[in-house]
Amino acid sequence: MMDIAHLRRESTQAGLSRQNLADNPWVQFEQWFQQAIEVEVLEPNAMSLATVSKEGIPALRTVLLKSFDTRGFVFFTNYQSQKAKEMAENPNVALLFPWIALHRQVKIKGRADKISQAESLKYFMTRPRGSQLGAWVSRQSSVISSRALLEQKMDEMKRKFTQGQIPLPDFWGGYRVVPTSFEFWQGREKRLHDRFRYQWQGQNNPWRIERLAP
Repeated sequence: MMDIAHLRRESTQAGLSRQNLADNPWVQFEQWFQQAIEVEVLEPNAMSLATVSKEGIPALRTVLLKSFDTRGFVFFTNYQSQKAKEMAENPNVALLFPWIALHRQVKIKGRADKISQAESLKYFMTRPRGSQLGAWVSRQSSVISSRALLEQKMDEMKRKFTQGQIPLPDFWGGYRVVPTSFEFWQGREKRLHDRFRYQWQGQNNPWRIERLAP
């Protein structure tokens, strides 16, 4: 058995206080996201997406955030995938941005809903042609016998869509996660980390901000 108990790195990053925390979690997230870009964190828009099936079985995978604003966080996937089926059964999800290089993470809980076909099409048309073809090729999460089947399907799609624009598949599109809570986690020395949670209180009330024990 590999001994990993000794793997430990002390965080020396500056702390996070209520005084330097934005009152709005979207402002705080955008600040941290921009800082992750500036220090060249690898794939700063990579986020873990947790879903739960109707049987109560959790699943976790990494997806790429493609846009965000005060309406929510948008990502794209195949509507026949495992995650899509689980979100149809239970739209409550969680997101995690693990910006390890900055000793930071952001946890988000919320509800995932499909975006409009028009929004999906607008993004689809910005994708490289190979990625557009890939959306047609893969029956995401289904069992396949070999990679050769994917390559064969890709050749088929290349022949089918030789001319003109590649249409948006009706089984592919975006989801928007509308947050009900944000948690900003900043690593500190001696594992006494700073954690702040924003909890949504409704349209007529501001976000409630609470410090959590590490």
